Amino acid sequence: MQLLQPSLLPAAAEIARHHHREPYATLVLAGAYEEAGDAGRIAVQEGAVLLHGPFSAHRDRVSAKRTVVLDLPLPFDGRDWPARADIADPDRIVRLAGHDPVEAVAALLDGLVPTTVPEDGDLPDRLSAALRTSASLRIGEWAATHGQSREHVSRSFEKLYGVSPAAYRADCRAKRAWRRIVAGDDSLAGIAVEASYADQAHMTRAVTRLTGMSPRRWRVGAG
Repeated sequence: MQLLQPSLLPAAAEIARHHHREPYATLVLAGAYEEAGDAGRIAVQEGAVLLHGPFSAHRDRVSAKRTVVLDLPLPFDGRDWPARADIADPDRIVRLAGHDPVEAVAALLDGLVPTTVPEDGDLPDRLSAALRTSASLRIGEWAATHGQSREHVSRSFEKLYGVSPAAYRADCRAKRAWRRIVAGDDSLAGIAVEASYADQAHMTRAVTRLTGMSPRRWRVGAG
């Protein structure tokens, strides 16, 4: 593993939604930024850690302050990482990362204190939470129950998250299915049903589109 060094984020920048195949943790060393992605919209500042599982996707808004972060790789597996955590001694992680990245990652994981991400927020954030927990949620019906049109809700959501609600829902569902596929031995057909796919073939297409490999190939690799 190559040595890891902090990086400077562009001040007052809006970074369009993008994807990461590899899981990683971001330790905020200075400044602040907001991430809108798989776990909702999270504002972080110095000392905070954001954790991203495989195939994560998010949009970032960086503050005008000088913002410095350190990205560290995480184990590539099916665990459901907490979205946000704190760590008591970020300077120690930086020192370790400069000469022993493996030890730095171990120290980070050992010292993480998960923190709760508030579910309250603007309408798009409440929709994000609903989409993450219900693969079959009907966006138009959800909007109507909140006194809004589907079009208004969709525009507001895409402005903050950089993706349509329907695409966000599909992305979250495929990731949940993938975690179940690699982390256990339940039948693929059963996982497809529980993930609200029409059938196993539908799930296979979604997981393959997300990860580049079919569920069966992931099972062979995991075994």
